[in-house]
Amino acid sequence: MGISYGDLQWVASGERLTKETFESYRKTGGTVIIHSMQPEWIKTGMASPGVMIASDGMPYAKLAHPRTAGTFSRVLGKYVREDKVIDLPTAMEKMTLLPAKRLEGIAPMMRFKGRIQVGADADITIFNPGTVIDKATFEKGLAFSEGMEYVLVSGTFVVKNGRTVLNVFLGNLFMVNLKSSSCIPGF
Repeated sequence: MGISYGDLQWVASGERLTKETFESYRKTGGTVIIHSMQPEWIKTGMASPGVMIASDGMPYAKLAHPRTAGTFSRVLGKYVREDKVIDLPTAMEKMTLLPAKRLEGIAPMMRFKGRIQVGADADITIFNPGTVIDKATFEKGLAFSEGMEYVLVSGTFVVKNGRTVLNVFLGNLFMVNLKSSSCIPGF
């Protein structure tokens, strides 16, 4: 991959690794962030037709990869508004409809995601395109994005006026097993 130990970051502490710390942590196991992506690669991929934008899930850790908290806000703020890599409608399609369509064959409930239409799930995010931006960093850790004004899950607010609505727990968690093409609800 053309990287060295210093391109690996230990999530638990945020430190960049050395040969010695790599060997030590490898014995105990844990999560690392690999710093290998180049900005021009990201822009090229994002602008390519058919490329979808999604965030990989990670267990919560204060110093987890910033995309854990800010993937979509980063796309909207940096790559749409600031760098103009793609336009807003293209970004929205790449973040919503294209991933839902890709998963429909193995997770039929995805037919109701990524669309605003009668019969679709009422999961909607309302953001300010002039202010939306990610705030999580490798150095300071996870943080809520700015400009996300309202988020509805199953038609109920979980974010209102830019603030989390407390004691609201909605949505259905599921795990997709890509090897067996099955979906396990509640996982």
